[in-house]
Amino acid sequence: MVAAMLKPAIVVALAAAIAGCMFSDQVENFAGPTMGSTYSVKYVQRRGTPAKEDLQRETEAILADLDRQVSTYRSDSDIERFNALPAGSCAPMPATVRELVAAGERLSVESDGALDLTVGPLLDLWGFGPHGQGERVPDAGEIAAVRQRIGHQHLRIDGERLCKDAPVQVDFNSIAAGHAVDLVVARLEALGVDSYLVEITGELKARGHKPDGTPWRIAIEAPHDNERVAQKIIALDGYAVTTAGDYRNFFEQDGKRYSHTVDPQSGAPVAHRLASVTVVDPSALRADGLDTVLMVLGDERGLAFAEQQGIAAFLVIHEGQGFVTKSTTAFDRLFGAGDKQ
Repeated sequence: MVAAMLKPAIVVALAAAIAGCMFSDQVENFAGPTMGSTYSVKYVQRRGTPAKEDLQRETEAILADLDRQVSTYRSDSDIERFNALPAGSCAPMPATVRELVAAGERLSVESDGALDLTVGPLLDLWGFGPHGQGERVPDAGEIAAVRQRIGHQHLRIDGERLCKDAPVQVDFNSIAAGHAVDLVVARLEALGVDSYLVEITGELKARGHKPDGTPWRIAIEAPHDNERVAQKIIALDGYAVTTAGDYRNFFEQDGKRYSHTVDPQSGAPVAHRLASVTVVDPSALRADGLDTVLMVLGDERGLAFAEQQGIAAFLVIHEGQGFVTKSTTAFDRLFGAGDKQ
């Protein structure tokens, strides 16, 4: 009688154990093309988490919508239609476009113009933009003429419309990928995903831990032209990381190197010792914009600005034939000072 009573309990226990195995937490991932590059999502699949196919479909819908709204590589995007309008024009714009314009203006004001969403024609002039005619060094007259069409102060948000009082063109490349990360992360969290590593065109954010209890770790890349080498490994939980650098996208003419980072104030590529900068912030959009700001400001002004603003930043600086690294107080507080190389 006792044995007969135990059997159902054993069956139930075995069923629970099998179900536990079937639904044990595990890392899943999916990836695909976006923004002329790629995206990838790694996350912890738990009981009740939507199927991978559903999460991928949600992610790619967000990326497709963003591309239709802000891409400067397609003539039918909302921002390219706005860019084609003459001075004195206004046009209805999606909320995302208006949010990005407002975010860009805040960063521009904060950095005294080091970031400017209207810098696109200068990038094209030097051959780095989507409408450039090849890399070249323009003369002073050409730079001065293009600078007449530059300046975030010429943009104005009027309700649901975006307006311009000069023939400026808006380019979101300095913040769009970061914003995409924030949008995807917000959607994943709304769907119940509480541990993830989301990367879009190199900008990323992580939260939570993997099933074995270890954090998501990422490598800050050392500035080598022909290979990928980890400069520093950091663990993330609730932070985004973005990196900007001049060591891969440049051209040389008459023995001089021209970076793809153009200073909106001078109209020319930056000329300083900063090779790359990594920014850590809860907002991927803000980190994405700030890495551009610091690349424009350079190693000395950039480090001073980052310290003043409490920005967590890791800088790799040219020195002789090699590099040295510097990090801000906020970065060291998060990840430790580590070794300077």
